Amino acid sequence: MAVNLSESGVQTASPVTVSLRDLQSGSVPFGILEDAFGPDSLGIIVVRDLPAEFVTMRKTLLSYSSYLASLPEAELTKLEDSKSSYLVGWSCGKETLKDGRFDTLKGSYYANPVQNPELLQKAIDKFPNLPEYTAANIWPSEHVLPGFEQAFQSLCTFIVDTAALVAQACDRYALKNVPQYQQGYLEHVVKTSISTKARLLHYYAPTTNQAEGESSPDDWCATHLDHGCLTGLTSAMFVDEAANPPHIDSAQVTPLPELSSPPDPAAGLYIHSRSGKVTKVNIPKDCLAFQTGEALEVITKGKFRAVPHFVKGAAPGKGAQVARNTLAVFTQPNLWEMVDEKRDFATFAKEIVERNH
Repeated sequence: MAVNLSESGVQTASPVTVSLRDLQSGSVPFGILEDAFGPDSLGIIVVRDLPAEFVTMRKTLLSYSSYLASLPEAELTKLEDSKSSYLVGWSCGKETLKDGRFDTLKGSYYANPVQNPELLQKAIDKFPNLPEYTAANIWPSEHVLPGFEQAFQSLCTFIVDTAALVAQACDRYALKNVPQYQQGYLEHVVKTSISTKARLLHYYAPTTNQAEGESSPDDWCATHLDHGCLTGLTSAMFVDEAANPPHIDSAQVTPLPELSSPPDPAAGLYIHSRSGKVTKVNIPKDCLAFQTGEALEVITKGKFRAVPHFVKGAAPGKGAQVARNTLAVFTQPNLWEMVDEKRDFATFAKEIVERNH
């Protein structure tokens, strides 16, 4: 992990990077995994050398984030699901910020990319009071947002498949280094779990007044730990929506022009290192990143660590009229899968939610 100062004076880190080919061949050295996920790591690994179609899939779905957020309020309301605590479908203004205000500057769309009717029924039967994990996906109709479901599923499926390769490498390491580790556990979780959640995010372009107002260091996404196993992340897409308004005027949605760099070089993903330093991490547009979550830390008995991270918004006066779109895929065990000797994932997740709220 190389740390350096950017031209803007922000401390940035070059995360551990592996080739997709090395993951596919099972040749990633254990030392690389320790550097990426171990006790002294940033808890993140970047996968490079992805197929060319990934770049197109990323730009297409992240463009849809702007189109989705610009739909009429009546259409967005149809995509809301309060019974699942808004962990399915669309939400905006439902989350509270640290100061108690509702977060109206960020829109969120959740769906489960891993479908298995038999396992879904098992989850409903065993956990009838957890609609957050068992509610069916809610998709906008084709005439409202043509091609969205296909674009969403295509990119998320690719991310889950890549996460399974990262999981294979982690399984090989854990089998050698973690007492009583169940062979193939993490790959099984990634490939089969219907608890996996994909979250498409749209950070609305601030108005001039908002862009000139006060901002906190983690105003785009507060400091937190992911509570699943591996979180797949795309790089963020920045769109000047004033110059390129996301209006749907045909049966086909056109990918939006993307800014070559964020409006504020200090904006983006930050990770709290083990030494207490706060470091910015950049994800290249043609790569995927994977972060460790709390469930994986428990499963590997601390060999791999989850690290606190947050997303910093543009500084006051920067980024007016520029929106930010991104995608995170949270791979999580099925509700009945055991994360340690005493707790299944349903119990584990509930404890974390109660702790964080």
